[in-house]
Amino acid sequence: MARVTLQTIAEHVGVSRMTVSNAFSRPDQLSADLRTRIMDAAQALGYSGPDPAARALASGRTGVVGMVLTNSPRDAFTDEVAVGFVRAVAGSLADAGYSLVLLHSSSHDGVVPARDVAMDGAIIYSCTPRTKAVTALTARRLPVVTVEGAPIPGMPSISLDNSTGAHEAAQHLIDLGHSDIALVVPTVDADDEPPSESVLASATSTTAERLGGWIRALTESGIVPRIVGTPGLAIDEILKTRIGRMLDAPPTAVLAWSDLAALEVIEQARARGIRVPEDLSVVGFDDSPLAARVSPALTTVRQDIDAKGEAAAAALLAMMRNESTPGSQVLTTGLVIRESTRSPSVDR
Repeated sequence: MARVTLQTIAEHVGVSRMTVSNAFSRPDQLSADLRTRIMDAAQALGYSGPDPAARALASGRTGVVGMVLTNSPRDAFTDEVAVGFVRAVAGSLADAGYSLVLLHSSSHDGVVPARDVAMDGAIIYSCTPRTKAVTALTARRLPVVTVEGAPIPGMPSISLDNSTGAHEAAQHLIDLGHSDIALVVPTVDADDEPPSESVLASATSTTAERLGGWIRALTESGIVPRIVGTPGLAIDEILKTRIGRMLDAPPTAVLAWSDLAALEVIEQARARGIRVPEDLSVVGFDDSPLAARVSPALTTVRQDIDAKGEAAAAALLAMMRNESTPGSQVLTTGLVIRESTRSPSVDR
């Protein structure tokens, strides 16, 4: 069957090709009756609409925004914080007439999505500047907004006040009377050891900010924490094993870089008969929906996930419209005290 084109429809209706094109892209240029005739003919001939690539080339707009995630989309959607962020961004973009596409760093048959997918701009969520996808996007000179990661010079960034939130969490444990405190983090190769320049050197920006807030509060009280980490970006087997070794001689409290990491500590502690919070207090970070549902309910540092997603989308939309945008936005955090923390037992 021959391919149906705008010219096919034009000949069928007896109008010019431009008139048919206007029926799809500029309907206000035609009478209602003529547009109805053209659209009816298109349907009868099996024509679904102008080629999207050609339309984008002509208009200079794809109607698509990309997002690069720290992990693969499959892994990212195990984290309710990432899910909430993507949902907030997608909703804000949809209100402005844009669709969201998730990009990964791997290539397949020579296709690198961040390099090859047509888009009007992109949001980089919690990635390092060395990520292949980030490099590809910056090389394209697209409007880009970074979120919770190392900022890119000249591009807006959205971040949390991680340091203040972490400081508040550590101070909460200090006020309860804890002095044997462990910090559980990613991107840091540490196996239950005190902080040092060599240990902290590999921390990515977000981890470094949270470590900085914790350590500042603890140092002010004369406390040297134990650091348990992994060189990886998530809760991998290295971190799980090291958490287990930490619990062989458990501290009285743990500050975790995320709620998911805090829940890993709680699960491993429970398996060993270590009670939370009677024997071990645990504090998370994020206040994901899961934090209030688990038992015991998790003390954590709250971030406004919706506000972060909406701010990222608003900054990118402003860039794509050539409107002024702030260089950076820092969103506030706040400690939420629940049932997973208490004063250490007197026999500890």
